[in-house]
Amino acid sequence: MSFGKVIQLNTGATIPEIGLGTCSDQNKVESAVEIAVRNGYRHLDLAMIYQNQDEVGRALKKVILSVVTREQLFITSKLWNCSHQQGPAEAELDETLKQLGLTYLDLYLVHWPVAFEPGHGLRPSHPTKEGEAYLDLKTSLVKSIGVSNFTIEHIQGLIDATGVAPAVNQIEAHPLLPQDDLAAYCKQVGVHITAYSPLGNNGVGKPMLTENVVVKEVAEKLGATPAQVLVAWGVYRGYSVIPKSVQEGRIISNFKQIALSKEDYEKVTAIGAPGNFERFNIPFRYIPKWDINLFDDELEKTATYRVNIV
Repeated sequence: MSFGKVIQLNTGATIPEIGLGTCSDQNKVESAVEIAVRNGYRHLDLAMIYQNQDEVGRALKKVILSVVTREQLFITSKLWNCSHQQGPAEAELDETLKQLGLTYLDLYLVHWPVAFEPGHGLRPSHPTKEGEAYLDLKTSLVKSIGVSNFTIEHIQGLIDATGVAPAVNQIEAHPLLPQDDLAAYCKQVGVHITAYSPLGNNGVGKPMLTENVVVKEVAEKLGATPAQVLVAWGVYRGYSVIPKSVQEGRIISNFKQIALSKEDYEKVTAIGAPGNFERFNIPFRYIPKWDINLFDDELEKTATYRVNIV
């Protein structure tokens, strides 16, 4: 089991340190969510674009009241890029709640600091540029209680425009992508970080961080799994962490929390020495490609557009 710790957000609400990510294959998430809640998870991370919130809703019907109350769960979902305008945003939130069978969310995030042209589906293809997404270049940053994949500049633009800091910034975070400057900035302005892909990502043909020799060495020393070490690395940094899995054994194992010593934390951190950073989730290499520079990563330098911060 986890240590059961929670982290206070700038809204006064609390978010559990470890949650279950649900960006997984369809038709497997219902079982994964039920297994997770029955084994102690109270933090679930969802999104409209995952196209499986109806599965999550079916799982919630099985566990709310029989295992937990609704109030004992912390449920996050995310607004997709085609719904940044006020009307579509409200409609998508209503649809999310309908799919989940809930009356409220604990946290609602703007999934990306980029908008698609509305009315063309979740993954609109550009009408004239083959292989590209149909971006809505008229839309700038939006007001919300939380954000995801935002940089320092994106968050500061939001604060400057609204006077309000988002409660959470959910970002890719692991030893190969520590994002120390962003982490320090978020701490300064009171924005909590939730770490997704804490184990790395094999979707781009790179080895998972669970295979890293240093991570395995620390895991063996502590009698833990490499995944438990990587989750602990994020927790050490003050993050909430949302590893994903649909396999029962891994769901349960990932929730068995361990603590890293300063020595072990620094050993794992050293994996991401300067020059060895690796960002796995870059929309510029999606299919269809998003022709926009979001992170100023080397792979994005040829993109035509940047985020419009006003």
